[in-house]
Amino acid sequence: MFAFLGVFVAAAYHVVSASASILAPLFGGLAAAAAIVLVTVAVRLTLMPLSYRAMRGMDAQARVAPQVQALQRKHAGHPDRLQRELTALYQAEGTSMFAGCLPLLVQWPVLSVMTVLFRSPKVGGTANSLLTHNLFGASLGSHWLGGAGPLSAQGAVFAGLFLLIAGVGWLSARMAPRLGTPGLAGAAAAVPGRPAQAAGQDSTPADQASRISAGLARFIPYATVILAAFLPLAAGLYLLTTTAWTLGERILLRRAVRNGRAAEPRPGAGSGEARRTPRASSGDRPAPRQSRPGQGA
Repeated sequence: MFAFLGVFVAAAYHVVSASASILAPLFGGLAAAAAIVLVTVAVRLTLMPLSYRAMRGMDAQARVAPQVQALQRKHAGHPDRLQRELTALYQAEGTSMFAGCLPLLVQWPVLSVMTVLFRSPKVGGTANSLLTHNLFGASLGSHWLGGAGPLSAQGAVFAGLFLLIAGVGWLSARMAPRLGTPGLAGAAAAVPGRPAQAAGQDSTPADQASRISAGLARFIPYATVILAAFLPLAAGLYLLTTTAWTLGERILLRRAVRNGRAAEPRPGAGSGEARRTPRASSGDRPAPRQSRPGQGA
């Protein structure tokens, strides 16, 4: 057991146990599974402000993609200068090259706590009563290849879980381009006139960050199925819930980001100052006509 997670595991045990007791009149034997879903939703609701900022960052990445490509062409032979220009550009837009990765990284500790909780026969010196609960006959602490095996009733529960996770993952990957989650790589590919990068040529930090974001967006939904195969059933249920939540959250936050961007006042609009035609400078004005003595004005 990871000793440094002991405090968080004990806290999670009390939260899930209390939630299961509250939900027992409604869900009966499925109360613990429902409590895991409820706790997962509560965690994701707490992270929504962070997810919104990440979505705004990815939206800003898509907007500055043409500028990024222009800088890459302009400073192709000066990587240090390119890095400074890219950093300044991202700072001006209030984003970074790794926007969108932080909400994903924050969830890993929660998954680790849930995994340790349902692998521990004792929590805080007392028996872990959560291990007595099940989901359609499969213990929440069971593993896919453990116990009766994959061809049993327990294996059928895991198979259904894997199918649901894979379905949500497929839908997430399919909708990723519409939701702006592939990172800069997809936007950069749409910029006309960008020269193809030769094999073995050093990529810029922006390109590397774009590929990381794109790879994560495409790989993680399917890797979740592989991960669930080696975790307790309770942790797999957490993965299913958080993956489905991520898909719905991105749809809603994407609309919120677009509406917020449309509502932002444009420069000079709404300030009561009408745009004025710039005056001609003194050098543009014709010289005044001088009257000579004896001539009428």
